[in-house]
Amino acid sequence: MAKEKPAEQTKVWLLPIEKITPSPFQARTVFDEGEIKKLAVSILQNGLLQPISVRPTVDGRYQLIAGERRLRACKLTGMETIPAIIYHFEDEKTAALSLLENLQREQLGPFEQARALRDLLNLWNCTQEAGARRLGIAQPTLANKLRLLTLTQEQQDICTEANLTERHARAVLRLPTSELRTKALRTAAERGYNVQQTEALVERVLSHKSKPKRSVMVRDVRIFVNTIDRAVKMMTGSGIPATAEKREQADYIEYVVRIPTHRPVN
Repeated sequence: MAKEKPAEQTKVWLLPIEKITPSPFQARTVFDEGEIKKLAVSILQNGLLQPISVRPTVDGRYQLIAGERRLRACKLTGMETIPAIIYHFEDEKTAALSLLENLQREQLGPFEQARALRDLLNLWNCTQEAGARRLGIAQPTLANKLRLLTLTQEQQDICTEANLTERHARAVLRLPTSELRTKALRTAAERGYNVQQTEALVERVLSHKSKPKRSVMVRDVRIFVNTIDRAVKMMTGSGIPATAEKREQADYIEYVVRIPTHRPVN
């Protein structure tokens, strides 16, 4: 199929809704049904103010590029056709436009946004620094968002189900193990912690982990240790060149005492 001229690409077509398939590059995985219903009511009252974007497929249908929420809302109203602009883009261009539309127009969850950013960098085959320039954001901001994907799927689900924010998620990334991160997120979710409370929880965990275990010597052991020390001193005081090497470990004290079997000859 020949590509349309740029001027022709801006033409709005009325396409059968049943012939439009979802975008395989959709970053959003959860849609707020309440918001979709509100949008449907607005479309019924005012019409669809902005057409969706699609591209034709070889089977005579159309694949959505941008406008998933608008398409869902129009389906909800019972509309049979929808205003659309037809583009002839390759997969890479289609995916980039779909991801960018989500990033710029919709309130993606923090992990959906992080996955969209990661996919864009992969599509563009560029570094974080170059990607940040193309997106118009600071490179550290991009890096912080991508770091969210180091959380496991279980940890991401805890955040999503409890409506924990990106800052909640970033706070637990300071913890050294996955087990500690999961535990902290569950605690924050169950107790309804805000960001400051979650950061304080993380500080407590880190403080506890960093404290060295103090070995406390029980009284009877201390008496025996002193007895060994006195015995060695008595031997050396009597001219017997006894020696003692003492090593204290967390769970035990090791003594190596050497007592010569013969007195040295003067």
